[in-house]
Amino acid sequence: MRLLFAGTPEPAVASLEALLASRHEVVAVLTRADAPSGRGRKLTPSPVRARAEEAGIPVITDVPRGDEFITRLRELEIDAAPVVAYGHILRPAVLAVPRLGWVNLHFSVLPAWRGAAPVQRAVIAGDEVTGATTFLLDEGMDTGPVLGTATETIRPTDTAGDLLGRLAVSGAELLVATLDALEDGTLQPQPQPADGVSVAPKLTTDDARVAWTDPALAVDRLVRGCTPAPGAWTVLPDGSRLGLGPLSPRPEVTDLRPGEVRALKREVLVGTATHAVVLGEVRPVGKKAMPAPDWARGGGRSFVEAGLVLGGSTTGGSTTDAQTTAASTDATEVSA
Repeated sequence: MRLLFAGTPEPAVASLEALLASRHEVVAVLTRADAPSGRGRKLTPSPVRARAEEAGIPVITDVPRGDEFITRLRELEIDAAPVVAYGHILRPAVLAVPRLGWVNLHFSVLPAWRGAAPVQRAVIAGDEVTGATTFLLDEGMDTGPVLGTATETIRPTDTAGDLLGRLAVSGAELLVATLDALEDGTLQPQPQPADGVSVAPKLTTDDARVAWTDPALAVDRLVRGCTPAPGAWTVLPDGSRLGLGPLSPRPEVTDLRPGEVRALKREVLVGTATHAVVLGEVRPVGKKAMPAPDWARGGGRSFVEAGLVLGGSTTGGSTTDAQTTAASTDATEVSA
């Protein structure tokens, strides 16, 4: 088949690679326009655009609306348009162009976790199993008829980034298999069930703030679900923000009150509503990520012995630092 591939962030590249290696022909790629990135805010092409240009495939970055855009799509004479985290809403006139429709790869087992952040929300909710779904786009938010599914176990230490990395690979295989079956005429779209619907709105910086009064299990899930983006964080007594990487449980330590810090030689403990957790990497405002013991030692003896309590009101710190985890670089949430 002649395909138009629509996608933008890094997790979509695996699907583009799989399609390039398939029996189908990717005649063009639709992706979002170059966006500012890094400290210099330099305009940077999307990962999908970079890979498409490397492969010599024509790239379209126009906003998908208007008669000119539709005419351009029709001139491509595409049979289907696979979509992975493209990032723009497609109007009915655009959806009607491909002969077999727009085939979306979504990183959940629909109808669970419809929306922009299905992987992050699944980790935060403590789901044991998630997966990927291919379905035909319609005018709703991830509501179209299902073409295929694959499941993936969520491991106890998975971050959203870990899980998304695996789903990007298995989802790419599912997408190619779905397109093969569509071409062969062996696939019948199935309506999504009415039961089991949940939504996964994009995570905000406020969503990523740790509440130490929550049980340790919930704190752990929140931090892992926000890694690498938008990045979990807490507040120091001076009001500045401290980015947090994944934690480790310490069930045997129950004498710390929520947010109370105990800095030992090789680890830094923090109390929660149930038991303590061990901080991994942390990121103070304006500094690089570092192991928590190095951060504690840098504060001096008075810092450690002063009964430090995390989680107060925020009066300082930058949004950029708060949105970045202790160990992260730029990352992108994945939507349908």
